[in-house]
Amino acid sequence: MAYKSYRPKDFEMVVVRHENRLYRIALSITGNISDADDIVQEAFLRAYEKAPEFESGEHEKAWLIRVTINLCKSRLRSPWHRRIVPLLDSYPASEPEQHELMEQIMELPRKYRTVIHLYYYEGYSIKDISGLTGQRNSTVRSQLTRARQKLKSFLKEELK
Repeated sequence: MAYKSYRPKDFEMVVVRHENRLYRIALSITGNISDADDIVQEAFLRAYEKAPEFESGEHEKAWLIRVTINLCKSRLRSPWHRRIVPLLDSYPASEPEQHELMEQIMELPRKYRTVIHLYYYEGYSIKDISGLTGQRNSTVRSQLTRARQKLKSFLKEELK
């Protein structure tokens, strides 16, 4: 496999173009600011050291997202990882009014948070999410449906 060799200026542009997206994904999956920072840094390190030749900017973005998701999964599987960590004051939501919804999303199990974030915040299709997460289309569709149902019940409870 041919690896891409970045020039420093080109790599800086890659980081600027993708850092916010990768951070939001990592934060939505891990729910921890420190872990999200570390994961994004590791994803860019891997890109710098051993990224394949990309066919397009979309291919580069998908590869970085896939690496980020895999790093998140590895971090959460590690035996010393604390599973209950407060989210503090940072949310992967772009607008302050979305913070309440994001709090509800962060209450969902990790598998639901991932598909919700990729579908609604990153704009990926079910087929694309399937490719990024390594799951079947039907699994992604089911997780998305269940996540929506859970969010709907959370929001109904809020209105009572």
